[in-house]
Amino acid sequence: MSNSRRNFLKTASLAGAAAVAATGLVAASTKDDQYLPDGVGKTFLFQGDSITDGGRSYDKDWNHVYGQGYAYLITARINFDYPGRDYQFFNRGISGNTINDLAARWQKDTLDIKPDVLSILIGINDVHRVITQGDKATAEDFGNTYERLLTQTKTALPNVKLILLEPFILPVGMVSKNPELWASEVQKRQVAVKMLASKFNAIYVPLQDVFNKALQKAKAEHWIWDGVHPMPAGHELIAREWMKAVKKLY
Repeated sequence: MSNSRRNFLKTASLAGAAAVAATGLVAASTKDDQYLPDGVGKTFLFQGDSITDGGRSYDKDWNHVYGQGYAYLITARINFDYPGRDYQFFNRGISGNTINDLAARWQKDTLDIKPDVLSILIGINDVHRVITQGDKATAEDFGNTYERLLTQTKTALPNVKLILLEPFILPVGMVSKNPELWASEVQKRQVAVKMLASKFNAIYVPLQDVFNKALQKAKAEHWIWDGVHPMPAGHELIAREWMKAVKKLY
């Protein structure tokens, strides 16, 4: 091999090594930056019914306070990705709750916590009571009560960022017994939630369409076991959609 050939290969090799090292430094810098404290603490609160509750404990057992659903998955990921930041998470979902149940405990379980970010998923029990118990509450009643809660929240916490999740179903389990009625009642409340998100400049997390599209990958029972309550894969789907929509806040 000629000297000129050797010199060329040596120069190219050194240049390549330098480029790799530089790339590594950039990647390391980017990775390290996300773990640096940003100096701003945030309190995140998940509010809703059993889907949010996720079987959580009601004490200070940190192994269970976030439940086993999407709220837990979101909390785990953000706390892992940003350990240096002063983020606090609370889950105050309660199984069986309707919008009126939320209203009854709103001061204690929402306003007193003073969240910077408030995430709400509610509406499916309102539909359940109409269909299975003959409750006379309408979608308009649901929307009006929801609006009062959001107004109350913005008055008490003017800087709070609202995240409103769309209620959803799939045609399996109890929903499959009367899918048309379920769809009709749920859709009315989906419209109400979307309108409120727009009115209050909230982040809206649509879920019905993503669950519908998920049926292309697996049957309904893979995502939601009874038409209402998600399976683990369904909770993961919610968590991913939430994080995609809310990413700019954390």
